[in-house]
Amino acid sequence: MMTELSDIAKQAMMQPQEAMMETRSRKNSLFIGIPKESSFQENRIALTPLSVAVLVNNGHKVVIESGAGKGANFSDNDYSEQGAIIEYNKKDLFKADIIIKIGPPTSEEIEMMKPCQVLFSTLQMASLKAESLEAMMKKKITALSYEYLRDEGGSLSVIRSMSEIVGATSVLIAAEYLSNVFDGKGLMLGGITGVPPTEMVILGGGSVAEYAARTAIALGAEVKVFDTSIYRLRRLQNNIGNRVFTSVLHPIVLNKAITTCDVVIGAIRASHGRSPCIVSEETVSKMKPNSVIIDVSIDQGGCFETSRITNHTHPVFRKYDVIHYCVPNIASRVARTATYALTNIFTPILVDIGEMGGIKNVIWEKPGIRNAIYLYQGHLTNQDLANRFNIQPKDLDLLIISHR
Repeated sequence: MMTELSDIAKQAMMQPQEAMMETRSRKNSLFIGIPKESSFQENRIALTPLSVAVLVNNGHKVVIESGAGKGANFSDNDYSEQGAIIEYNKKDLFKADIIIKIGPPTSEEIEMMKPCQVLFSTLQMASLKAESLEAMMKKKITALSYEYLRDEGGSLSVIRSMSEIVGATSVLIAAEYLSNVFDGKGLMLGGITGVPPTEMVILGGGSVAEYAARTAIALGAEVKVFDTSIYRLRRLQNNIGNRVFTSVLHPIVLNKAITTCDVVIGAIRASHGRSPCIVSEETVSKMKPNSVIIDVSIDQGGCFETSRITNHTHPVFRKYDVIHYCVPNIASRVARTATYALTNIFTPILVDIGEMGGIKNVIWEKPGIRNAIYLYQGHLTNQDLANRFNIQPKDLDLLIISHR
């Protein structure tokens, strides 16, 4: 029934061509606010100074809270030179029409939001509270989640971009903890002529695993990749362009590989809920002394039985003389690179909102952005959230039609 109504809505949208042309040609001047991140050890910022310059040159107003770019090594002066207004009062910043940030809004930030505001941020469904969602619904907020944002090819653009960074960075982290500097084995990741290469096991066959394998192979390591899906393993091999050891998750083969390797990177993600716990405590206890575990899946619970969340200040702990690195926000370790990656995604969207006469037109004409909307003028449109909080979702297509 919902599909039929959506089809009717689409037909209705196609009829008034003259009105649509007129709406598209009417540019909007946007008022964009970028608050300082309050999430623990979140160093990224949504826009770089050069992206701010692009927006300002397009006639938009950008206000940034003082110190918002510090974690990514962008100063207030860097932003003000490109036309941004530096705001010292967080409450005044929330008078903007569009708020764009990295972490999900806190309860204090939601309280400062004004009615009918547009919010760009992560959703982090696992930690979202019903009170926060209800508060945004009451204020008729239109909210976009980075986790659901798709590009023209249908890929989850932000997830893919951050996964590439996390995959490559996790290997470099492993290299650090193998060295003597961090009381590791004293090994160089990879190897040199006449010296056997270090052995690395990667759990998972997605984007994180692909970029971890790509980086490790480039450094000369011997890599073994395990996943439940033959399709993902084949895709990883094709994308890397190298023959790499791959296997489905046979417990005997996996346990042997883990107990003899130098590094294990856990990058198995769950579509919903907790990531599967693949490696038992018993297996970890049999690993070689000073081996390194990087649990990239820790934000979903982790795929090692011995894992527990750490942070950038105290990133590792030892158990069974195995070094565990379990920081959930690895991308913040290279915040400037991550910021550049994010701004390349967000800036064109903001420019389009201005060029196309408002977010309604962008949502309608760009399916990848429409897919990321979970609140539209206070109405819940995301099925996963609706299931979790037992709320009846609204059809986004029909909502756009009814508000035109």
